[in-house]
Amino acid sequence: MSGADRIHPTAIVHAGARLGEGVEIGAYSIIGEHVEIGAGTRVGPHAVITGHTRIGRDNRIFQFVSLGEQPQDKKYAGEPTLLEIGDRNTIREFCTFNTGTVQDRGLTRIGDDNWIMAYVHIAHDCVVGNNAIFANNASLAGHVTVDDYAILGGFTGVHQFCRVGAHVITGIASVVRQDVPPFVTASGNPAEPHGINSEGLKRRGFGPDDLAALKRAYKALFKSGLGLAEARAVIETESQAVPALRPLVDFLAVSGRGIIR
Repeated sequence: MSGADRIHPTAIVHAGARLGEGVEIGAYSIIGEHVEIGAGTRVGPHAVITGHTRIGRDNRIFQFVSLGEQPQDKKYAGEPTLLEIGDRNTIREFCTFNTGTVQDRGLTRIGDDNWIMAYVHIAHDCVVGNNAIFANNASLAGHVTVDDYAILGGFTGVHQFCRVGAHVITGIASVVRQDVPPFVTASGNPAEPHGINSEGLKRRGFGPDDLAALKRAYKALFKSGLGLAEARAVIETESQAVPALRPLVDFLAVSGRGIIR
């Protein structure tokens, strides 16, 4: 175990834990036996990291988080399921991330470069991509997938087994009960579509032609009166000339809880 001088004397770090070079552990934090933490990650005071949890490099984990605790699932019977967190994530105060269950993939996974604000809950078997932003009190029920660059507004709740596509943004206190396709702005209880996330897409380098094509795809999907299969066929045809539409076509090809409409 490297960097013992960076571990506060009041912290409790199990001898079996594996800490990379330069890891900092704050006062009164507890690090469990099966925890791995990559180089350069900083853990604030009063944090509890337990379970079979693997954390990558250069993360900033703030005080009072609980990472790797047992899933809130009555079927869980003590199996050694996993929590994996990638690199360069910011995880703010009072966040709770649980391990997976054997009824699913046995793994909860958070990718790289995510900005996760205070009181966020990520339940068992969720998968979060890269560069996502979760505002305060956003919560994922079990088995949820959130793709790259998605933004969940404060107090957004996502129903179990839902998918949130890439570049989606939700409004404050949205309740997501069905899948939200990529590029869409959604809000309300239940969440409904309100156009594409134009400003976010411009910041990420989508040009005028791509944005125009995405707006046409949005109209086909939500405003034309077409059935889902018909709308997908229209979008797939245009995607041959506009590759930016491909994530939307692929998302719609997967059967889930149905999409918000």
